[in-house]
This record gives sequence, structure tokens and C-alpha cells, in this order.
Amino acid sequence: MTLKDKVVLITGASRGIGRAIALRCARDGAKLALAGRSESPHPQLPGTLGEVVREAEALGGRALACPMDVRSEAAVEAAVAKAASVFGGIDALVANAGALSLRGTERTSAARFDLLFGTNVRGAFLCMRACLKRLKTSASPRVLAIAPPPSLDPRWLAPHLPYTLSKYGMSLSVIGWAEEFRSLGIAVSALWPRTTIATSAMNLLGGEAAVRTARKPEIVAEAAREILLMPPAACTGRFFLDEDVLRERGVTDFSAYSVDPSEEPAKDLFVE
Repeated sequence: MTLKDKVVLITGASRGIGRAIALRCARDGAKLALAGRSESPHPQLPGTLGEVVREAEALGGRALACPMDVRSEAAVEAAVAKAASVFGGIDALVANAGALSLRGTERTSAARFDLLFGTNVRGAFLCMRACLKRLKTSASPRVLAIAPPPSLDPRWLAPHLPYTLSKYGMSLSVIGWAEEFRSLGIAVSALWPRTTIATSAMNLLGGEAAVRTARKPEIVAEAAREILLMPPAACTGRFFLDEDVLRERGVTDFSAYSVDPSEEPAKDLFVE
């Protein structure tokens, strides 16, 4: 089984995990609607939608740049309509776009709080709602959110409450959507990395030392592909960790995914 000719809309696709998922789907021959804000180079964060489109097509996929801000209802609706028009529908939504801020209550401004919720919760909601009509007509509809397994452990809430609340908002949406759309055959799942992942954002936050103890985004991408191919009953409503998905497939050596194989990978947030 592959994703050949499946239409996959990926948000936050210009870099990091979103880009890696796009390129992995492209290797299967998927049709990719790549959504994001990065139409032109960012001074600190490399990667643009145009670059990922070219990379994906070089790997055998078809790709379409869909510039949008997930916080804008009009932009989301327009991007989804464009993708569905060009490719004839939408089979899968990967809600990957996210905002990150590891600050406590006192150091989080109202604007920062709104950015977190606007991107992580509202953005995922708007994309889901916009894609629903197309997902209903797909033979194998899938929704995959990059969101953690929810937990009431205070250690995940106290240090960075605004961020945690926004990510848990995505997680609770997965639980709700999985049940709301179960009868329609739309499988809704969540995926989260067991370890930290080497992205440009991580480099800005933690520097080279943090990146050395991280894994490459490709491990998340490989797990995402596996979930998108699972039967609905096997995945809907479930929260997966990337390493666990690949272990079930028989992978036992993960050193190829490590930035520095000599370093022990650091656990990510929300991982017990």
C-alpha cells in the first residue's frame, strides 16, 4: 500500500516536520497541497513553499503551493478550494502548522497567547472544517494532527501553560472529531515525536547542543505515512508516538534518525 495519487493537504509545509512529511508522501507519488506562510525566505528560518514544491516533484509527487495563514478563515477556505479544484478532491489533512512559546503565565502577553491559540487550535479547526466536504467524498479520508497525548500531569502545565493548553486543544479536537465523524469513515489520529526533533525553530531556541540530542524530522514523516495508510479502525481516535509506530513495523535501530548517533536522544515534551 502507498499514498500514490492520494491528495494530501499539509499545513506548515515549508520546513521542519511538515516538509519532511511532504517529501515522504511525494516518494509514494502523492498529490500534495502544501500550505504555509513562507512564500519568501525568512531571515532566520530557511525554507519556502516553492522550494518544497520543487523537492517534492523531483521525488515523483505532484505538488501545489497553497500560501495561507491558518488563522485566517478566508485564506484557509481559498487554499482548500484551490487544492480540491486542481487535484479533484482531498483525501487527507495533516494539521502540522504550529506556534511554540515555552513561557509561563507572567511572561506570556495577550498577543502571544492569541497567536498560540489562533495557530494551534483555531488553525486546526478551520482546516478541518474547510476540508470536511471533500473528505466526505474520499474513499479513504484521513486527518492527522501533530499533537501530544493529553495528560493532566501538572509538570506539563505549570512551566508553559499557554502552549500546553493550545496543544491540548488540538489533542481534544482529535478525540472529538474521531467520534463525531466515525460513522462517515473519516479516521482522525494524532502523532507526536518521542524525542526532540531537529528543526530550525529548535536551533533558535536551544542552539547546537539541543540539536545534537535530537532526531531528524524524517522519523516523524515515516510514522505519519504509516498512520495515513492504516485501516480506520486501527487508528482513529488514537495518539501515536513516532518511535512506537515504527517499532510495530519492525524497526529496532533508530540511529539513522539521530542527528548525532553518539548522543542519547532527548525526550520531547509531553512524553512520559
